[in-house]
This record gives sequence, C-alpha cells and structure tokens, in this order.
Amino acid sequence: MGTAILDGLIASGLSPANIKVSTKTAASAAKLVNRHTVSAFSIEELGQAADANSAATADADVIIVAVKPAYVIETLEQLRAPQLKADAIVISVAAGITTDAMQAALPQGNAVIRAMPNTPAIVGRAMTGIALGSRATSVNKELAEQLFATVGKTIVVEENRIDALSTISGSGPAYVFLLVEEFVKAAQHHGFTTEEANLLVNETFLGATELLVASGKDPAELRRQVTSPNGTTMQAIARMQAANLDQMFIEATDAALARAKEIAAGN
Repeated sequence: MGTAILDGLIASGLSPANIKVSTKTAASAAKLVNRHTVSAFSIEELGQAADANSAATADADVIIVAVKPAYVIETLEQLRAPQLKADAIVISVAAGITTDAMQAALPQGNAVIRAMPNTPAIVGRAMTGIALGSRATSVNKELAEQLFATVGKTIVVEENRIDALSTISGSGPAYVFLLVEEFVKAAQHHGFTTEEANLLVNETFLGATELLVASGKDPAELRRQVTSPNGTTMQAIARMQAANLDQMFIEATDAALARAKEIAAGN
C-alpha cells in the first residue's frame, strides 16, 4: 500500500526530492530509489528501525505510516527524536489502531489521521476512508484528501465508522476477487479453457461495473433489465437469492468488523 501511495504522489507531480521513505531491506530501498529517485533508508543498512524511520521523517510535514497494525505504535514511538516537527501530520493506513492510541505514542501533540485505502490504489482507483483524530484541523483534513485523491476517491467519516468502512471498501476487493474466482470455475465447468474463462469473466465484471458507474442507475434496476421474466438469467438469480446472499454479506462484514475490534484491543 505504501508503494501504491508513493506511485500516486509521484504521478500527481510531487517532486521526488520532497519524499523520503524507510524500508526493511536495502534491496527494497534501492528499488524505490531506482524507480522514483526518492531518498530511501533501510533498517538493514542503518542497523535499527528507529534510525531508518527517524532519518526518513526528519523535518517531514506529513508522515505516512504504512506498516502492519501490530507495528504501528512501535513505529510511532520511534519518531520521538528531536527532528520530528511538532506540527507534522501523522497518517496511518493500518486497520484497528485508533487515533487516541496513535496520539498517545506522539507526545509532541502531533495531529493524527487514520486512512483506509484499498489495493486498487495500485491502478489509481482506490476508495479511501479518512477519519480525523481530535487534534486534526480542517487544513489537515484537506491535505489528507488531496494526498489520497492522487490514488483514487476519498470519503471522510467519523472514526467510529472507519473500521466498518474497512469491511466494505478496504476488504471489498478481496470479495470481488473471490466472486471472479468462483465465476471462472463455473465457466470452466461449462467447458471453457482457463484463458477463455478469465476473458469472459474479467470483461463481464469490468463492463458491468463501468455500466453501473456511467448509467448512474441503481444496481437493482440494471439487474432487472438483464433479467427477463422466466428467462435463463432469472433462473440463475433465483438460485443465488435462495442461498441468502444478503445475509452472507452481512455476516461476512460483521466478522471482519469483529476482527478489527480485536486488533484495536491488542489481540
């Protein structure tokens, strides 16, 4: 995710000279330098995570923490060095870690923001939810929106909804990929080769999604337009609805939300 955001920032016109990154390995740091000519520091080269992270964030105006949830607080605590600017904005893209917990790890009073982008950021089509910490200002909000607009669209929500948002747009691409995966299997069941099945299914999903966005119509209305009375599509839809898909999606997102709460509790 960090690399996707970096790609978006560079594509938006931000000068690489204004970007510093820290990575785990020297190889990954070198890759980013070669790809974007940014300044990169690795734990492997500097010896300690605190050294790499401090070097990357020295005098930074905006700091994006793109690590796994279990390492967010530890990473923030490594930013206590004197060179951390008191007015630097710290943005986390990890699930489950609250802004209160982030603020507690940054005693200088830095403003913090939680952002929940998704993997389509890689192709500039992310959906990013943004939640502000208690110290964040409207100026901080606008800056975060501008930053994540480089990789897609944004929506600002209250923090008590950001974990729920993560179960929809954050995890959502995985749900879509699962549906595509199963649809491809169905095509293969009907005799299509893997190549043919992937073409049929991928283009169907892409076309249907673009039609949905371009038409501005409710998806139920578009579904009804394809579903002729007593036709083949109607039989397929009836079978799917008999499987209680609506309840399955509710239960699935409930399970994801429960896990986010466990992460927030340190479990």
